[in-house]
Amino acid sequence: MVLRWRCSPLLLLSLLLQSFVSADHSFENTAVVRTVEVAGSLVQVTTTFAVKALEGDASEYTIALGEREHERTSWLEAKIKGQAAILPLFEGGYDPEIGVHFYTVALPHAMKINETANLVVETVETHATYPWPEQASQKDPQSLKYETDLFVVSPYKTLVERIKFRTPTPNIHSYTNPPGLDDFTVEIPVTKSGATITYGPFNNIPITSAKEFLDAKQEHVAVHYAYDSPLVEVMKLKRSAEISHWGANLNIEDTFHLRNAGPALKGHFSRLEHQSTMFYGRPPPHVLPSLTVQLPAGIHSPYYYDLIGNVSTSHLRTSPSQGKNGRSQPSLLELRPRYPLMGGWNYTFTLGWDSPLADYSSYEKATGKYIVGIPLMTMIPGAVVDEAEINIILPEAATDVDYYPPFVPTESGITTHVTYLDTVGRPAIVLRYGRLTHKHAGVIYVTYKVPVTAHLKKPLAVATAFMGLFALGFLAKRLDISIQKK
Repeated sequence: MVLRWRCSPLLLLSLLLQSFVSADHSFENTAVVRTVEVAGSLVQVTTTFAVKALEGDASEYTIALGEREHERTSWLEAKIKGQAAILPLFEGGYDPEIGVHFYTVALPHAMKINETANLVVETVETHATYPWPEQASQKDPQSLKYETDLFVVSPYKTLVERIKFRTPTPNIHSYTNPPGLDDFTVEIPVTKSGATITYGPFNNIPITSAKEFLDAKQEHVAVHYAYDSPLVEVMKLKRSAEISHWGANLNIEDTFHLRNAGPALKGHFSRLEHQSTMFYGRPPPHVLPSLTVQLPAGIHSPYYYDLIGNVSTSHLRTSPSQGKNGRSQPSLLELRPRYPLMGGWNYTFTLGWDSPLADYSSYEKATGKYIVGIPLMTMIPGAVVDEAEINIILPEAATDVDYYPPFVPTESGITTHVTYLDTVGRPAIVLRYGRLTHKHAGVIYVTYKVPVTAHLKKPLAVATAFMGLFALGFLAKRLDISIQKK
């Protein structure tokens, strides 16, 4: 999981040393509203806590995630409602007895007794839905199922709580109506209105992060709904960004290992049946015939190939570059794979392009350093990236290399990359991430120096290569390798 904040080790240590024993005495939830936007590979959850301080100088609010919710959450951030500033968020520990993970939110200021605030917590869940039924023929519709715990886990008492599930369409096949909700409501516990299912309001809910409540009162709910778009997942993404000062160029190459995670194809694939559905403009929702991705403005010389070779079924609409400080529309690339992706099918392809280096770089005269901003990834709409490896290849003989990623990677380091006409190789920054979503789109800033002598290595290598060829040709003409002299 990626927290939308990073803190110094001393500050984190001071927060972890504070006890959570008295957390339930610091605040009270006057109202909790959770909205779950279920869709395909990604599920967005927004929880609004109307909190009331029960003690003076209360400056840290504790949120909790259950075991299942924590495992599939890849993004977590908190802020005050109506404000854009992201609040500092720190890991607060894990209680294995009850299976709950705690996090501490540092409020903007210490709250007085009976002071209130609205705290908004946003999370993005990955792999939280699955196709049901698990198999479908080419003409069958597609349905997904989402399962979760009903009550919001919190170390504080809650006066009123509502939980809403919103689906992409009103076509909801079924949803859970638990029988054990009469203890917290006198109204109808669950209602459906269009594409929204509402549980509650529930009143006077005790501390839900306690073992007694989780064992006896926590309810398990599921929503089964129709989904009219392919379920796309990127199993692995490898990005290579090569910086060239000689060509004033930035080359980016992405290799995607794509998977259609929709229902597996039942029976055999029929090309005739697929062409007929495409002719009438009604392709099945679980079939992926094409992709549309956004690329930077000002790109040129794009290429797209798979394991067999070049794929010509693509269309690029480029947008002119406005420079690194200007605003411009992104370029749009429509990709049509070599074959339509049915449920459970995989597809591996490579996509690359060149861009003017001036759109991404600048030079600091005071320090003599170049600063280059590399986009973290090319995002496929609605897809999760399970594994990502980013390689940033710097000019040969670059020194004082440093990098500043937008999020802490799972692994990072600097290696040496050797390519044609290199003498000692080029520094290469390697970053690895897991479970990336659209929330993780950011820029990796790289700083480095390039000595004047480094610019001479390339022409010297070229000159040496040509001189070597001329010397070999000169010796070959004058070398007598005949067996018998004439």
